[in-house]
Amino acid sequence: MKTITIEMSQWAAGIAKLKDAYRVWSPVRENDYHVFKELNKDALPDLDFSNTRLSAKQAIYPQTQKMFEYTLDESRPDHHIMHEAPDTTGPQAVIGIRPCDAAAFLLVQKNFNTPQYKDPYWVKAYEKTTLVGLACNNPCSTCFCTSAGGGPFDEKGLDVLLVADKDQYLAKVLTDKGAKLLDAAGFKDEADAAGAQVTIDALREKADAAINSEIATDQLGAQETLTLYDAPFWEEVAFACINCGTCTYLCPTCWCFDIQDEVRGHNGVRMRNWDSCMFPLFTLHGSGHNPRDTKIHRVRQRFMHKLKYFVDKYDDGIQCTGCGRCVRACPVNIDIRNVCNQMNRFGTCPA
Repeated sequence: MKTITIEMSQWAAGIAKLKDAYRVWSPVRENDYHVFKELNKDALPDLDFSNTRLSAKQAIYPQTQKMFEYTLDESRPDHHIMHEAPDTTGPQAVIGIRPCDAAAFLLVQKNFNTPQYKDPYWVKAYEKTTLVGLACNNPCSTCFCTSAGGGPFDEKGLDVLLVADKDQYLAKVLTDKGAKLLDAAGFKDEADAAGAQVTIDALREKADAAINSEIATDQLGAQETLTLYDAPFWEEVAFACINCGTCTYLCPTCWCFDIQDEVRGHNGVRMRNWDSCMFPLFTLHGSGHNPRDTKIHRVRQRFMHKLKYFVDKYDDGIQCTGCGRCVRACPVNIDIRNVCNQMNRFGTCPA
């Protein structure tokens, strides 16, 4: 695939043109943080950031999503019949997503888009989304993507990879969707392929060297699941947790949701909302029984799911891309890197 040169002076005009064909999501600054939002007519992406507070998963998997509509008005022939909520959205582009967040969609896809089960809401949104990544020239101190299966310049899951180089972007085209998007924006100046790759490789090598945090995952698959479940360190890990759910809401690979009905007058909607395994009501049964009624059960579930159950089920890495958000944001300093390393080296693992 080719590489396109985008001068910074061309950027605003290209983004404006792109909005004629796509809904455009991009980081914007809000107070002390950057967040992904759908850009209005005049707004431009703000790509001067380390990483966004939340990932871009909400562009494909919204925090609240209407699934069905219905009426309880018995004078109407379709009363008490659910109709799928109309989807009026067209193609969309996510500009400036970090490689770790793009790779997260590939992990989530293992749950939402499988041969046995396809979540139509997630699949339709994902298929009409073009992901334009922004390489991390200066990774955060808490990033550990290189030991989680990725890297600051990782291309997995992306349609285009933007690499900032002085007063220009080198846009590496990775898929036909990516080529179509750049063409719609009017970005057509092809770079010298060999020279551009040399520049990208040099920047990648520098960024990889800046990652000074890592995890060990090589023994997770060999651990006996029930023995690891009963490991003595879970009480210590869970001790400080306040079950706030911050870690799961920030995480680009967390996919749990709850389904609720809301009725106003005779009109109702069924919607799904992000949920969290950190919340006491998460696994509460209709009978009143809760199999995870204590904090230690819930904390253990979070880490076992990402670092053991996922490994055992898919044999394709861990359910974590090393973005480091949960490390930075946890109010009581619970660190997934430490937990992962404890799980990996747990003593019952065969030599």
